[in-house]
Amino acid sequence: MSAASDLHQQALETREPKALPLRFFADDRGWSLMNLFVGVLHGGQCNYSILYSGVYKAWHRHATQTDFWVVTQGNAKIGVYDQENQKQWTFFLGEKSPQLLIIPPGLWHGLTPTGNAPCGLLYYVDQEYDLKAPREERRPHDFFPAFRWDVEHK
Repeated sequence: MSAASDLHQQALETREPKALPLRFFADDRGWSLMNLFVGVLHGGQCNYSILYSGVYKAWHRHATQTDFWVVTQGNAKIGVYDQENQKQWTFFLGEKSPQLLIIPPGLWHGLTPTGNAPCGLLYYVDQEYDLKAPREERRPHDFFPAFRWDVEHK
């Protein structure tokens, strides 16, 4: 089994998101992030989205689908929320923090770019999207007031 497959199993068992640090492979030709979805690709679909600065793509959840997210361009603040248990997680993924984030079914999730640049999200979902009958719920980005999308000055 791969590390992503092991973490996917843990995420399903604990019903908590899991992050897998990724490694850059670099040589004189450039760099790559490789083997991102090894062990978890079984049908479904792979997508790529660009989100502009100031945009919130939140909240949504899936009853049976697992999402696997990698921010490949720019940086993003990602929120995951377990409404049932009132638990929340915040992740910062992007060029300076390459990770594979595994979001199990039933958890609300979303993201916003950090800084002034857009972010690019490469994601695999283990179920193909059905435009005529989407299997997801949606809420506005400010639906969970305990979660802060703004910059937290510490």
